[in-house]
Amino acid sequence: MINEITKNKPLTVAAIQMSSQQDIEANLADIRAAIREASKQGAQLVVLPENCCSMGRQFATAERFDELSDAMAEYARAFGIYLLAGSLPCPYRPDGVIVPDGRLRQVSQLFAPDGTRVARYDKIHLFTAIVADKQGSYNEAATFEPGMQTVVTTLEANDAVYQLGMMVCFDLRFPALAQRLRQAGAELISAPSAFTYLTGQAHWSLLLRARALDSQCMVIGAAQGGEHIYKNGDSRQTWGHSTITAYDGTIINSYEDSELKGSTTKDQKNYTLVLATLDKAAQVQGRQKMPIFDCHRLA
Repeated sequence: MINEITKNKPLTVAAIQMSSQQDIEANLADIRAAIREASKQGAQLVVLPENCCSMGRQFATAERFDELSDAMAEYARAFGIYLLAGSLPCPYRPDGVIVPDGRLRQVSQLFAPDGTRVARYDKIHLFTAIVADKQGSYNEAATFEPGMQTVVTTLEANDAVYQLGMMVCFDLRFPALAQRLRQAGAELISAPSAFTYLTGQAHWSLLLRARALDSQCMVIGAAQGGEHIYKNGDSRQTWGHSTITAYDGTIINSYEDSELKGSTTKDQKNYTLVLATLDKAAQVQGRQKMPIFDCHRLA
């Protein structure tokens, strides 16, 4: 009887919004606190934002890739949840070969409730744009080598199996990737991100909803938000507005701000949670009513 109840229970997902700075230890403390709170609220899958352990200082952070990955694995085990460790800069490819030309890989990882790493996704699309902000020009390829493989991985919860497709930030601008993930079986898509304030203001919500419609998957947009101060005195603003979108393009839940705010100074936390549930049966029914992947002729 218990199994009959739990197998129909919706999967609870939490997107964590952060304002990561360059103090890795402080960021880790915030991550652990956020996971603890999300777990208490029933989250079974917790998604952290891009650059969760440090905004900037990519090479220094990459030197600690294995250590930081072990910390994420321990958080997943300690709280008994699936943890999507947004992204970490990594000095080596999935096969262990050092990335050539002095570059890195931008890596998103999924850890199971027992602490096992079950998936690694290396960001395929690297942010290249001219933006009318203080930085002006962005060329992620100067620091990172693009990944080559799409990733769909398995989660087990509520006596059910779920398929998670993995993206990172700029990947959201490429509908073919979302469609390929769906064709590989994805039911949810993770999108840890650090959109600039201006590009996020213009496109973030639209892109999340569009990719949900393209793939008929829940899309989990866990974002960096606010001002990030760099040690050289420079700063960068990110859009935040973490959002979870349903398969039909509707927004299930979102945090409607860039800055993290408490009602009082005492209430202030360096993260916020956006929770939503995936009713797998309802999503399957929605796909059956509009079977776009049975009609697709160009891919």
